[in-house]
Amino acid sequence: MHKLAVKPGSELTDWLTAEVERRFDLACAETPEQFRRADRAISKRGQMKLNRERHEKDDRHPLGDRRRYVLGWDNSAKRRALAAHVERLTGVVTSAKEASAALSAERRDLQERKTAIGVMLQYRDFAEIDWPTSASKVASLEAERKEVRESSDILRSLNEKLNELSTRLSDLRLSQISRNRDLAVNEEQSGRADDLTQRLKLQLAAAPEITSRISEAIRTLHEKSLVDSEATVEECDSLESALRAKLQGRFASRERKLRGLAAKVIEAMTGYRERWPLESQEFDASLQAGDEWRTQLSRLVGDDLPRFEANFKRMLNENAIREIVSLQNGLLQKQQDVKKRVAMINDSLREIDYQPETYIRLEAHVTQDADVRDFQQQLRACTGDVLGTQDDSYAEPRFLQVKKIVDRFRGREGRSEEDKRWTARVTDVRNWFAFAASERLRSDDSEHEHYSDSGGKSGGQKEKLAYTILAASLAYQFGLVANETKSQTFRFVVIDEAFGRGSDESARFGLELFERLHLQLLVVTPLQKIHIIEPFVSSVGFVHSQGGDRSKLRSLTVTQYRAELERARSLVAASGQPG
Repeated sequence: MHKLAVKPGSELTDWLTAEVERRFDLACAETPEQFRRADRAISKRGQMKLNRERHEKDDRHPLGDRRRYVLGWDNSAKRRALAAHVERLTGVVTSAKEASAALSAERRDLQERKTAIGVMLQYRDFAEIDWPTSASKVASLEAERKEVRESSDILRSLNEKLNELSTRLSDLRLSQISRNRDLAVNEEQSGRADDLTQRLKLQLAAAPEITSRISEAIRTLHEKSLVDSEATVEECDSLESALRAKLQGRFASRERKLRGLAAKVIEAMTGYRERWPLESQEFDASLQAGDEWRTQLSRLVGDDLPRFEANFKRMLNENAIREIVSLQNGLLQKQQDVKKRVAMINDSLREIDYQPETYIRLEAHVTQDADVRDFQQQLRACTGDVLGTQDDSYAEPRFLQVKKIVDRFRGREGRSEEDKRWTARVTDVRNWFAFAASERLRSDDSEHEHYSDSGGKSGGQKEKLAYTILAASLAYQFGLVANETKSQTFRFVVIDEAFGRGSDESARFGLELFERLHLQLLVVTPLQKIHIIEPFVSSVGFVHSQGGDRSKLRSLTVTQYRAELERARSLVAASGQPG
């Protein structure tokens, strides 16, 4: 680091200094003698001595090449060196491209000359390429032939006849080709006509009534003005095309009408399926299912359902809706029972100090659960104004509302588990409430603290609140009232691993709360909490397992336990050992 200066103030200054010292702790040797004496050194020529046995030197680049210098505080010199090097390389590349282009042009010229020389070497005699001499001979012979033709009248006449005969022969050949083609077509048509005639004769011989049917069909077409006049054999094809066009036009018109009727029928089927899905779930909204739809129509006509409409409305009001009203009244009664039980529990909790000068009151608020509120709204829609409204227009909508609830109670197809959970939740009136605990002052009954959950509370507060809620739940479950005993009421509660980790204060609070409710407790707890539980129990049982394979139980009354505990303490005191 004596040769380098690291720029201060950077977040990487310390790291860079440590890295250079760790990786490049080399002595700068001015002479070969200094280089040999040092353990780790570098010479001016770039030779590095990492230890006494390993030397390195990179000769791939000259040491004075500023392009290879490491960046310092200012990179201007390195940038100028790189720019100059790029400029030199650009000139070299340009010169190389120009030289390459010149060599390519010279190569093309030599290639063309080589090709021309190759063509010339194919000729062994000059006469092969002496075209002027050959052209002169051809012109001389043409002139001689012309002179001979013009000098002989007989030859001229024969040439004219020859040309005339050649023309006639060409015309005759063309005419022959055309006649042969027509003859082949006629023969083919004649053959097909003969075959058709034979087939028609066989059909007529096999079924004589076909002739009369064809004649009858032609007369019908005449009457409908589809056939203008009696047809000849030559007019059969054109008449057939015209007749087919007219019939196809009528067919297309009928087809459009049929498509319109089919669309209306399918639309009616779809509307029926949407309105009565259960009755139509076994057949589709398509023309192919026409038999099923006709069967359904016959059954509906045979059942004469309109005749039973008045009876349906009466039964809807007297049975279905009354059952829903009964369900609603039962749930409302359960709701009132919950409120009464909460009031009874609050009477018990008022007698217990939660904190000095405070007590706990349970509060039951209306739940904000969307499913419960929607179910309550559905019940009101089904039962609202049952006696005051007798208009028939309300019968079917009310039936659909009742059906919607019953379907979910029964379990819809593919959603039975979801509907089962929904039914259990909305019909349990305990889910109609959101419970909370309010800690209130005895002096003025004002709220000291509100507990909607135990979050943010200390360990002791959480334990006391848990015991309070547990006691309230037991009181609600057994129908208990504080300071009221009933010999026939079941009040037995088993608490396993009780009070093991809680504080003495919270354990004592819970036991006092259970005592006020006159609960019969079976408490399983470690020995370290026995002094807390002792005042609240009448007997104890000690469980001991010697060797870990067999347990023994010893039962004692509280009086016997206290006597043995006192005797044990006396023995310990007499022995002088710590208890």
